[in-house]
Amino acid sequence: MRIKALILIFSIVLLGAGCTSVHKTMREPNAYMELSMEDFTLSEQVTAEATSTKILYVDWQRLFRTEKATVRGAESMLINLASIPVMGNYIFDQTANYALYELMVQNPGYDVVIYPQYETITEKPVLGIGFFKIKTTVKVTARLGKLK
Repeated sequence: MRIKALILIFSIVLLGAGCTSVHKTMREPNAYMELSMEDFTLSEQVTAEATSTKILYVDWQRLFRTEKATVRGAESMLINLASIPVMGNYIFDQTANYALYELMVQNPGYDVVIYPQYETITEKPVLGIGFFKIKTTVKVTARLGKLK
């Protein structure tokens, strides 16, 4: 009798346990904004520089440190390396990102980096291989823009 009761309970649980999947989707709005140079106030050319040293392909100086800054301008804002808006060419190099970060921190109150130009110097002192130590210095020059 116990076995029949267990089989009955197991059958009810098995039949009652279904897989339900509910999906709700929302169409992304086609938000298109057209800006022209008249919408910006531009700065003069500004320059910033950043250096990173990698030993065994690891940047030990920034390994456990996240760089963020609070910039006081018209409003208080938090600048993160991933949130620096760039119009023009963008280089996917970590040291170039640090240089852009320094550019925004040194010049508070601006919203966007416009057409940055990068000058990169890479030093590989051990036989020019770069396995043990690579020192990269990036100098970025750009105009900064502020929305009117």
